[in-house]
Amino acid sequence: MSEAQLQIRNLCVDYITDAGDVRAVNNVSFDIGKGEVFGLAGESGCGKSTVAFSLMRLHKPPAFISDGEVLFNGEDIMKYSDERMSRFRWKEISMVFQSAMNALNPVLTMEEQFCDVIMRHTNMTREQAKRRAEGLLEIVDIHPSRLSDYPHQFSGGMRQRLVIAIALALNPKMIIMDEPTTALDVVVQREILQKIHALKEEFGFSILFITHDLSLMVEFTDRIGIMYAGQLIEVAPSKEILKNPYHPYTEGLASSFPPLTGPKTHLSGIPGNPLNLLEIPQGCRFQARCGKTKDTCFKVANTLTQVEPNRFTNCHLFTGK
Repeated sequence: MSEAQLQIRNLCVDYITDAGDVRAVNNVSFDIGKGEVFGLAGESGCGKSTVAFSLMRLHKPPAFISDGEVLFNGEDIMKYSDERMSRFRWKEISMVFQSAMNALNPVLTMEEQFCDVIMRHTNMTREQAKRRAEGLLEIVDIHPSRLSDYPHQFSGGMRQRLVIAIALALNPKMIIMDEPTTALDVVVQREILQKIHALKEEFGFSILFITHDLSLMVEFTDRIGIMYAGQLIEVAPSKEILKNPYHPYTEGLASSFPPLTGPKTHLSGIPGNPLNLLEIPQGCRFQARCGKTKDTCFKVANTLTQVEPNRFTNCHLFTGK
């Protein structure tokens, strides 16, 4: 991995509910190198998007960051004032949110939405901001004349490219992409990912790529972190994580979709239901759904441990704890 641009250390995010406080993200730590594409995968509700929102401090009550550090180029953004954080967003780290149609304002033209972002964070005039917006549309293969259109006048794939263009507006050093291809057909998915890859090569930014589609992530990322029930349970190079998983949950994810080549195989999936975060068991959080448990799994809480160069897991079967 290249020099770390983002370092997350023991990040915890809690939600205050009537039934009690819920820890949606529990002591998550990982790094993203300069120019790296790091994937964060796991089933719905595991905490992926909660981590992403933490990196830009976008949480609103009842959610709050209760502990941990987020270091960007060595500076802890958790210590930034609101004014400093406002300048940090979009200029240093930008975000492509889930569901492009919901991320765009339906009653404003694309020109208004581009200019709002650009003029808020720079000293550009309206005319300069418009010219910058036209250039951004060309970058994502949309004709500049479409600036006067409203979001509903674009297809799903074009709206996704518009959101990516807005994220590129201030030349950020990192882009968070939260399910950027959800609800798009496979052909459009491929076009979007090819465009993202080409833009990364051209502008040199790093990416945090979030999805529940592990097969898609393997093709696009350099390394992958797997989350389960608010914890990071495995981190490995993308090409290795499916061939040789170091956690039973990762193995279950890998067997949940069919291979594109070779003989047909039985899809086993993962039995049981996701963990209720109000009822955290002693020991491993995956114990109720795992077919490989041993006594330690029910007694000792597991922590992410390096077991090989560039490979981490919190499974007792591999850590030897």
